[in-house]
Amino acid sequence: MCTSLAMKTNDFYFGRTMDLDYELNTSVVITPKNYPFHFRRSKIIRQHYAIIGMAHVMNNYPLYADAANERGLCIAGLNFPGNAYYPKEEDPHKSNISPFELPLWILGQCATIDEVRHLLGSTHIIHLDFQEDLPLTPLHWHIADQNSSIALEVTSQGLVLHDNPVGVLTNNPTFDFQLTNLSQYMNLITSYPKNCFSDLKGITPFGQGLGSFGLPGDSSPASRFVRAAYLSLNSVCSKDDPSSIAQFFHLLDAVSVVRGSVLSEEDACDMTTYACCINASRTTYYYKTYSNNQLTAVDMRRENLDSSMLRIFPVVKAQQIAWAN
Repeated sequence: MCTSLAMKTNDFYFGRTMDLDYELNTSVVITPKNYPFHFRRSKIIRQHYAIIGMAHVMNNYPLYADAANERGLCIAGLNFPGNAYYPKEEDPHKSNISPFELPLWILGQCATIDEVRHLLGSTHIIHLDFQEDLPLTPLHWHIADQNSSIALEVTSQGLVLHDNPVGVLTNNPTFDFQLTNLSQYMNLITSYPKNCFSDLKGITPFGQGLGSFGLPGDSSPASRFVRAAYLSLNSVCSKDDPSSIAQFFHLLDAVSVVRGSVLSEEDACDMTTYACCINASRTTYYYKTYSNNQLTAVDMRRENLDSSMLRIFPVVKAQQIAWAN
């Protein structure tokens, strides 16, 4: 269970909630331009765009959950169980890339969605586990630049790129269903509602917000997609950076999962373990965790991006409070 968003004001913002029933051992990781990318079935890339994002580092390899590169291209992987299908057979005419390699493969080489489309045309995504005790997670991906978003899905039908005009992604079902499902909510409005029920006198709103009556409030992927799309597409936000960051986190808060409200099949508590907002125009990564809702920021521009060593910032999980006295 996760939700990702893309938003444009003066700058371009991208981020997500990470909803799990366990804590990931992640850090904010900067991969500089000269850190070599080793791919299991494809060429080594020794020089590339610098990348910042949330990753689990294993054997000095950054496994990014979400990230942006220095050119403002962003990606997030979201859970897609039952639909994701990665063939084990290689394609000799394409670059064979495992899903765990995909963020580095795309962000290392592409600056725009158009370049992503071109690269994926010669890319074959295959089933290769990172290691025996770390199997692949079934994912689909939200990829965005400041002009457009796409959803990348690999199913038994093959690799499909969906145009994503709402700039939102959640989980199952497939993305085409999520867009079609929005048709059921065409009646929602942000304004004060008028009586369309009948000419019966005396039917008047008894409070603010009744124009959006019927907006789903549960935590299912389809409902979170509708809620995130409605709120994002109707968002009113000042154009400056602090206001945009605040608004972005308000949007994510509206689809966050409170611990105890959703249980897995194993009776474990799902929750929003972290939420992030990347100012992709300035390559600054902001995040908060379930246990620490004060924002922490990492600015990629303050680091040596010509290095060949990962820069790792452990996630701050203990609650931080700014005391006023």
